[in-house]
Amino acid sequence: MARSIGILLTSNDTSDFASRFDHDGVRFTNLVKPHRPDWRFTTVSVKDGIFPESPEAFDGYMITGSPASVKGGEAWIGRLLDFIRETEARKIPQFGACFGHQAIALALGGDVEVSEKGWGLGTAITEYARFAPWMEPRKTSVRLYSAHKEQVTRLPAGAELLGGDGFCPLGSFRIGSHVFTTEYHPEMTPEFIGGLVDYLEDHLDGDTIARARASLALPAEGALFGRWVAAFLDGAKR
Repeated sequence: MARSIGILLTSNDTSDFASRFDHDGVRFTNLVKPHRPDWRFTTVSVKDGIFPESPEAFDGYMITGSPASVKGGEAWIGRLLDFIRETEARKIPQFGACFGHQAIALALGGDVEVSEKGWGLGTAITEYARFAPWMEPRKTSVRLYSAHKEQVTRLPAGAELLGGDGFCPLGSFRIGSHVFTTEYHPEMTPEFIGGLVDYLEDHLDGDTIARARASLALPAEGALFGRWVAAFLDGAKR
């Protein structure tokens, strides 16, 4: 069945770097559309205070990444957290990546903190110990692109931890069949993450940048994860 998916755009990056690339609404569409070409994807710029009329406006949602902090206190972030709670109460499917993962956790009673381990940047592996029905084909170790300095440190009540690693233990979770998240970036392209590492070279320490560049030699598995997200949005019931 064709579905209508709302992409909640949270990235407020106005840098020259960001202007060279398509916004996240395009990238998240490209993540799922190859697997569900008949679906309709609509980008909603929540970072500009624009929201769906109600959670029922779409069949499901994808919440993007952002350089903003989920604890930043901006009015649009507070409104987003409220919208996540309203959507979860109606059991409408929500997928969140990075900022989206953190926002869902915080909105539903978990917590997020700046990591003492510093930045996760480049590629990172999530080791999956549990699998939801939509995670086919199953793969216990999945490498995705990474760009974050905050992490989920406590899951919401009722959440099931799916996977993580030593750097980010709470890297992916679900709630029933209507919430699915990852700390990482299945939507990013090699060109984007490479450009991001170059851009951050003047903002982060040399060791972080060197580790990030070395990790980019290893391929990410965004296409596999996109298949999981499509199956999640397809199978989740209101």
